[in-house]
Amino acid sequence: MAKTWIITGASAGGIGEGIARAVLAGGDNAVITARSLSKLESIAKDYPDTCLPVTLDMSDTEQMKAAVNAAVEKFGTVDVLINNAGHGYRSSVEEGEDEAIRELFETNLFGPINMIKAVLPIMRAKGEGVIMNTTSIAAERSAVGSGYYASSKAALDLLTDGLCKELKPLGIRVMVIEPGSFRTHFYDEALKSAPLKVDAYKDSTWKNANAENKRQQPGDPMKAGQLVYKMAYAEEAPFRLLLGSDAVKAVVSTAEGRIEEAKKFAEFSESTNF
Repeated sequence: MAKTWIITGASAGGIGEGIARAVLAGGDNAVITARSLSKLESIAKDYPDTCLPVTLDMSDTEQMKAAVNAAVEKFGTVDVLINNAGHGYRSSVEEGEDEAIRELFETNLFGPINMIKAVLPIMRAKGEGVIMNTTSIAAERSAVGSGYYASSKAALDLLTDGLCKELKPLGIRVMVIEPGSFRTHFYDEALKSAPLKVDAYKDSTWKNANAENKRQQPGDPMKAGQLVYKMAYAEEAPFRLLLGSDAVKAVVSTAEGRIEEAKKFAEFSESTNF
C-alpha cells in the first residue's frame, strides 16, 4: 500500500527534490512544500496524481496545519514527515543581526518542531510513522561565520535525539539526516549573510564570503534522495544518516578529536568528583 509523505523544502534543484522524486518514482504519495509553488512545478507536473504541491512558510503554523490537512484530505493520512526546509546564515557572532537570527531559528528549528507537532497526533493514532529531520554536518562542528547556522542545526539534532527516544515505544521511527556539501542552491539564494560591520573580521569570517559558487560540491542531491527513501523503509538504519563522503570524514574526525581531548584532560575533569 502506498505511503504518504510530507516533504518540506522540496524546491527544484535541492535534496528535497531528490527525496520527492525518489518517493514518487517508488509509487508513494508526496505532499511537497516550498515558499513558492513555482519552485515545485517541475516535480508536480511529472506526477499529477500522486504529488500535491503546497505553499509553506516555515514560520507560519497555520500554513503547516493546512499542509497536513491537505495531505489527509487528498491521501487519507500522513506516514512520513521529512523536515528538510531551512537556510544558511553567514555572520560572525558579534555582527549577527537580531531579527535575522530569530528568523533563522524560526525556520531551522521552531518550524520543524511545529511540523512534528502537527503530524504526531496522526502517527500516534496509527501507532506507526517515520520522522526525519535534516540538519547538517555543521551540527557536528562549526566554522568561522557559521556559528548561528550551526547552532540552529545542532539544536534540531539534539531535539531529534530526545524525540527518537520518546517515540520509539510508540512505534514511530525518528532519524536525523546530516548532509555534507551538495550541488544545490544552498550557496546561492539559501545562504543569507549579515553585512560586514567590524573590519577585524574582514580577513577571517569574511575572507571567502564573495567567492564564486562553482558548483563543484561532491554531493548529488538525486542520489541523496534515493538513499533517504531507502532508509525510511530499511529494517536497520542509523539514527544519524550521513550524506556524502565529506560528511563521513567530518563526523569521524570531529568525534576522534573530542575523544582525544577528553582523554587528555580526564585527570582534571575527574578531579571535580567528591
